[in-house]
Amino acid sequence: MLAEAYHVHKIVIACGYTDLRKGIDGLAELIRSNYPLDPLEKNVLFLFCGRRTDRIKGLLWEGDGFLLLYKRLEGGAFSWPRNQAEAAELTREQYRLLMMGYDPLAQKIREVQPRRIY
Repeated sequence: MLAEAYHVHKIVIACGYTDLRKGIDGLAELIRSNYPLDPLEKNVLFLFCGRRTDRIKGLLWEGDGFLLLYKRLEGGAFSWPRNQAEAAELTREQYRLLMMGYDPLAQKIREVQPRRIY
């Protein structure tokens, strides 16, 4: 489910650290109180990461109830943006990069092409 997220229309990550002991109600309240977002927005996946970067939680409102997702990697870690205390919306490509272990919000380094001398 977390790797594909086909029916999800929007993906939002909570940058920084989140206490992953929180359940559905705690994570929904965190969304309501810390960000200008509605946890009851249908097909929006909210992602959270604690201090241990080998696990994340996802919260998804499906219209008739919440779906709480938990993923723990057996090897490796997620590269989670830690320097911001806000939520960031991800594109599908950024989400794919996050699931592969890259920081989805890192600025890309642009390669400079050498000038051609004629």
